[in-house]
Amino acid sequence: MKRNAIKILASAMVVLGIATGCEKSLDKAPFNAITDDVAFATADRCLLAMNGVYDAAQSSPYTDGSVRGYPFGAANIEQGDARGEDIINVAAFFQITYQATYNATTANNVGMWGALYALINKANISIDGFRIAGTNGVITDAVAKQYEAECRFLRAMAHHEAVILYARPYLDGNGNKLGVPYRDFAINSGSAVDQIKTIARPTVAENYAKILEDLEFAEANLPNTISPATVRASKAAAIALKMRVKLHMGDWPGVITEGAKLVPNTAPFVSPIGGWTLTATPNGPFTNNSSVESIFSIRNDALDNTGTNGALPSMYGAANLGARGLIAVSPIIWNNGGWLCDDIRRTSLYTTGVNANGASTFNYFTTKYSRYTTREDFAPQIRYAEVLLMLAEAEARQAAGVSTRAISLLNAVRNRALANPTTQQYTAASFATKVDLVRAILLERRIEFLCEGKRWGDIHRNVMDANYTTSGIPAKYQNASQGASIYSCGGAINATQAAVPYADFKFVWPIPASEVVQNPIIEQNPDY
Repeated sequence: MKRNAIKILASAMVVLGIATGCEKSLDKAPFNAITDDVAFATADRCLLAMNGVYDAAQSSPYTDGSVRGYPFGAANIEQGDARGEDIINVAAFFQITYQATYNATTANNVGMWGALYALINKANISIDGFRIAGTNGVITDAVAKQYEAECRFLRAMAHHEAVILYARPYLDGNGNKLGVPYRDFAINSGSAVDQIKTIARPTVAENYAKILEDLEFAEANLPNTISPATVRASKAAAIALKMRVKLHMGDWPGVITEGAKLVPNTAPFVSPIGGWTLTATPNGPFTNNSSVESIFSIRNDALDNTGTNGALPSMYGAANLGARGLIAVSPIIWNNGGWLCDDIRRTSLYTTGVNANGASTFNYFTTKYSRYTTREDFAPQIRYAEVLLMLAEAEARQAAGVSTRAISLLNAVRNRALANPTTQQYTAASFATKVDLVRAILLERRIEFLCEGKRWGDIHRNVMDANYTTSGIPAKYQNASQGASIYSCGGAINATQAAVPYADFKFVWPIPASEVVQNPIIEQNPDY
């Protein structure tokens, strides 16, 4: 299916782009004469519209109208890493995020808000269209519900991303802090714009209730398998995202209940829904975009990707390999003594190389995204490894003592990267307490998902937990730190960029100024 056809039809459905405020009133593109009746008039056009929502997930317009992978084609991964301490921002590209100098008009946070809500609005417009098409017999009721489920999955994922970027965590006050606007209706008329001006920011708890409601519908109406796999949401993707949401809520029994749907009681772990499992080697999900481990990713291909200013291989790859060398691995994680020096991931997923500052510079870079010319690396959002580690964490936290079930799940992910699994794997004797086990699982998440954007989510959800908190945004290596001398397995760590305490207003991003000006009922985050 031609991606440009998807873009044209999908863009035609979006009449109002309220994402960065109401000032983007009408889409003036020449094809905006296509009405919703026409857009959903045939089964083929309904499928085009559905693919258009996925296209919006890959790349909605950035603040300057360009394509940079906002929200999920690349940017949520890059920004999620840049907010944490396990990468180094080499040049100025992600410096505002990396150094927490953002404000209500800086481009990265404004662009993410706009892209998330553009995706949400496109999903909502499409949901209305699919319901009408189903009622009129254009598509079957089952197909209409499946398409709606795919849209609600994406809507839930977008709202959850917004919550962890622009709101305090659920565990700060059991969700009683200000959340983000939850848009569950289409903004495609003047009356709809008037309606949103009457709806104040809900609480974080209200956000989570809506997210889970969307995901319950998605689980009930998505198929076990779908074609093409990985780049369209399946039942397993909805369940896995529910696990992530409940992990953020500290609902360990809820995570375990959902995890039981995807993980059998004993190894080898193969999901009874969809057949998802780990690849044999750590690089398997990256050498094959649609691997048996890749539950949900956002598609990029040679003809439609997130461009030189956004694509994952461009940003994360070494300059001498044809990339830009902008995001390097930090010694904070590379030198961590808990990451074994002979771990296979150190050599199969990372390499030394030249950074953006010139031929004499040096850092470690990931090779997870290695299609430097075509930029067709998918943006991984949910892997089966995450399912196993989420379940391991919930089991470990919920147990009275050291959970052998949690250890088995942890070992499943970690062992495939070990030089000698028989002697290096964890046993119950490896942990004095359950706290030690949870800490090992959290460290494994940092290692396994390094350069996949998950660090900020873990910082955000654990900041209120005395056993596992970073106390805010952690201290980092200075912007543009480089040179072979800073890297040594088990070596010294010298993070001199100051931490940002949790109490600091910069722990959360500001609501864009344009949103607050155009919609005054939306309260700005404190001190911005």
